Amino acid sequence: MATTSFLSPTQRYGAGALFALALHQAQMHQTRPLGMLDPDGEDDGPGEERPSSGSSSDSVSEDPDLWVHENSGLLLPVFRFLDIDKVAWLGLEETAGSSPAKHHVGAFLRLLAEDTSVNSSESSDQQLALSKAIDSLTLSMETNPASSKSKKEKHQEYENECREKLSTNEAKVNSEATVTMPETSSTSNIESPSPDLTCAFEEEPVEEVKMLSYERKLAVLYELLTACLADIRDNDKKSARRRKGYDARHRVALRLLATWLDINWVKMEAIEMMVACSAMAVAKEKEKEEESQSPKSSWAKWKRGGIIGAAALTGGALLAITGGLAAPAIAAGLSALAPTLGTLIPVIGASGFAAVASAAGTVAGSVAVAASFGAAGAGLTGTKMARRIGSVDEFEFKAIGENQNQGRLAVEILVSGFVFDEEDFVRPWEGQSDNLERYAIQWESKNLISVSTAIQDWLTSRIAMELMKQGAMMTVLSTLLTALAWPAALLAATDFIDSKWTIALDRSEKAGKLLAEVLRKGLHGNRPVTLIGFSLGARVIFKCLEVLAETEHTAEFVERVVLLGAPISIQDENWKAARKMVAGRFVNAYSTNDWTLGFAFRASMFSKGLAGIQPADFPGIENVNVTELIEGHSSYLWATHDILDRLELDTYYPTFRIPPPRNSENSSSKKSP
Repeated sequence: MATTSFLSPTQRYGAGALFALALHQAQMHQTRPLGMLDPDGEDDGPGEERPSSGSSSDSVSEDPDLWVHENSGLLLPVFRFLDIDKVAWLGLEETAGSSPAKHHVGAFLRLLAEDTSVNSSESSDQQLALSKAIDSLTLSMETNPASSKSKKEKHQEYENECREKLSTNEAKVNSEATVTMPETSSTSNIESPSPDLTCAFEEEPVEEVKMLSYERKLAVLYELLTACLADIRDNDKKSARRRKGYDARHRVALRLLATWLDINWVKMEAIEMMVACSAMAVAKEKEKEEESQSPKSSWAKWKRGGIIGAAALTGGALLAITGGLAAPAIAAGLSALAPTLGTLIPVIGASGFAAVASAAGTVAGSVAVAASFGAAGAGLTGTKMARRIGSVDEFEFKAIGENQNQGRLAVEILVSGFVFDEEDFVRPWEGQSDNLERYAIQWESKNLISVSTAIQDWLTSRIAMELMKQGAMMTVLSTLLTALAWPAALLAATDFIDSKWTIALDRSEKAGKLLAEVLRKGLHGNRPVTLIGFSLGARVIFKCLEVLAETEHTAEFVERVVLLGAPISIQDENWKAARKMVAGRFVNAYSTNDWTLGFAFRASMFSKGLAGIQPADFPGIENVNVTELIEGHSSYLWATHDILDRLELDTYYPTFRIPPPRNSENSSSKKSP
């Protein structure tokens, strides 16, 4: 445990206990997301609904699949870092994994509210300084209004270009078609539950949360994040898990805990940056020391390894931190805070803050800091993996936005799948306001452009126009769902795109394997990943999850997933296994009138049920009906931006703000495939 702490031993015990409860609750919410629970509010009862390996015992020690089990390696290192007495570990594990959380949260919150330290006044001053630093960083991360307006204007420009290029009669067909969807218990058009503790714990914990000061809450989150990143070796070697950076399950648990504490998530992102920048300063100093002793030091090996990652020896704990260097603007803020903060934060001293600030402000210094993380010339943007999987000619990452090399401890990977130009791999994702390090995958552009163009050409062909007039398209979705025969003329018309679509499906599966390899090898820096894709890009993501499920048994890589207009069979794919690979929210957005997707999918695959046009009725999948936002399949090129805004992914529980009714006059003039 670091010698400097913002919390007393009793408070650290309470923090560790709350984190254990949050970790188990996060696993429960894999299959029953918060806000979609049973009416009685029971959110982690024992028995068949509890995550289990199949053991009949109620004991956590008998169920190695639980995230709070010592086998996962997620909880005990946190207890060890917080210096919680080992005698209490087993009891905390059992409490977290076997009892309803609402029975215990209030008691542990009361422990956090206690001031038992003999230096409580000094501790309060430290917590105040920390909170001011976090608030300052938060302000530096907020979107500039002028920049936000500019991004919106550019996105509107892109939408107008797409509409002009892709105008067809499909929007009219969609507006006239009436498709009867099969009954389902899945939730669509999810409305946000009240963002208070009653959502998960009824009324009991509310008063206890009010007992905690804002500064105390931030101090708890700061120390828990540090504990999650601290790689303290388990001498008894009971844990089977080899720690690798920032686990997605840890981040989901912290996200839930921040919700319980009523702390906006952007504050937690500021804490992540602070810890990352602190570790970079220490790593830079460590590198200098090692290189002065030996030219063939371990740090030089880190640089040659080409993997974003670092280990900073700090206060007796080895921090397995990943990230880039601080941007000059943020570094300037850190430098100003150095005199006060430097003496408080366990990871860094005043000189450390000054070091990272000055290093980030110069080109030479930036290279030095980045090199200590193995990030120079490596990372995702230096990754081209097409040759590793046969017949895939293109697979590379394109950086989006300005968050690269700024100490972000989470990554977002975005995958387009219906494109008409290479810019369509990147432009649909530009302008999104979040604090993640973002990348788009450009993959198999030749094949994707070919199949997308073939579908577009067919939509404007004489045969398609005639079929539209005859009303044949109105039967496409209903026949896909009921496995009835399509009109013969329509089936014949699919022949010339069938081969192109089949090739694209094959490439999407192989691209999914490549993406899984990127995550397994830690080329993203062993940081929690959010995966978002539309059309065949969504299929790439789903196949990635399936591959991870075949080789891994945890959700350590992927924090959140959003599938948009996904050409994924509901009956023929392993949704349960894919869901298990995602620690947090898993969204399936569909449009009931996307007959273009049904048409292309049916051209080569005769399966009942399609995720892009109906709910995927599986535990833990948030099904969101975006029909009101999608005029046709190509609408995902520009509508994705609006859908993601409405999903509010930074919210822990399922959220989807229902769009206002369309203006019929406006919608009739905007038509797209």
